Amino acid sequence: MQAGFARSLGCSMEYIMPTTFERGDPMSTKMKIAFVCHLLATLIVAGFGVTYLLRPEFMPYHAVAVGMPWVEVPPFFQVLILALMRVIGGACLAVVVMQWILLSVPFRQGVVWALWAIPAGGLIICAGALYGMLYVGLNTSATPPWIAPVAAALLLLAGLLLSLGQPKAIGS
Repeated sequence: MQAGFARSLGCSMEYIMPTTFERGDPMSTKMKIAFVCHLLATLIVAGFGVTYLLRPEFMPYHAVAVGMPWVEVPPFFQVLILALMRVIGGACLAVVVMQWILLSVPFRQGVVWALWAIPAGGLIICAGALYGMLYVGLNTSATPPWIAPVAAALLLLAGLLLSLGQPKAIGS
């Protein structure tokens, strides 16, 4: 359907949805810096994910939020809290795997859609984590580590901005 639309306009699909860069090395200096920004953000998300996936009890700021140490939390709440932590940890690692795959092949080849897909997944997980942390921080006396999702989000945005300054795509 899209190809038919492109033909009706008298142009190729590359013009409607460019897939790679027209000239130059897709991994220019700016792209290499963008790659490093994305990679650092991914490492932050990975650290968060592994921590939440493997931790045997809630985080210290969780103890402050609920006003009791882990051993005093009723067992059925422990199960629920750990399950929610595992979900977040798994979601973070899913985003990390997606980003590593996208960084490894399409990003390094200069595929245009990858420039947007990498920060999109990371920003969604960072926004969710930051929202949860701010919610806990604003409604309890706890101090969640909100700096991690903010740092990852800023790195993702920096990577996006650096990668968008590339040569025009084929057919543009």
